[in-house]
Amino acid sequence: MPRIGTRKLYYLLKQDLLVRQIKIGRDALFKLLRREHLLIRPKRNYTKTTHSKHWLHKHPNRLLGRSIDQPEQVFVSDITYVKSKQGTHYLSLVTDACSRKIMGYKLSDDLGARHMVEALKMMLKNRKRSTIFIHHSDRGLQYCSQEFQEVLQANQGVASMTQGYDCYQNALAERMNGILKNEFLIYRCNTREELKKLIQQSINTYNEMRPHWALNFKTPNFVHEKLLGG
Repeated sequence: MPRIGTRKLYYLLKQDLLVRQIKIGRDALFKLLRREHLLIRPKRNYTKTTHSKHWLHKHPNRLLGRSIDQPEQVFVSDITYVKSKQGTHYLSLVTDACSRKIMGYKLSDDLGARHMVEALKMMLKNRKRSTIFIHHSDRGLQYCSQEFQEVLQANQGVASMTQGYDCYQNALAERMNGILKNEFLIYRCNTREELKKLIQQSINTYNEMRPHWALNFKTPNFVHEKLLGG
């Protein structure tokens, strides 16, 4: 986790610091990293991957005013670009909104709907509950496609989408993109296959090892399993 945030780093190091009788608080750690020019800087995303000006049916936002307190109630999806020395690729993610666990993903070379469907199918294979769930995304052509909607409906999924062009209505999914790209996928791989392996390792590390601010510094997999009674 080469670009993990300072608060999470302090949480991971705190016990080791106590064992070694090193007295340093979180604010002091911030000052130390700033002095040594080790604080991370956020990266910006300038590539557009959403095409929402199309004639296909767009579903309403079913998350407005809804409380999410259990895993596998709501899943959020988004697409982002990633690069290797062979060119530009696209990463589709499906994340559990409660536990923040990445449940499905697909690396592709184009924005065809079939790739989003494969990420969705991975999520369906990995989920433990068979109850009705909400799938929330932007209004992109891929998520509105018949191919995607048929798979979703056949597995008790209810479509939910952002209203208008308000990206903040899918902020959690976009946040997941940012975490992977800004903290894990920081080096350009030589080939698509190298990138594919790095993405797999990064998602496993994120799910299993990275403490999450929104989860009281627990890992996504820990929260997911605990709330499911595992």
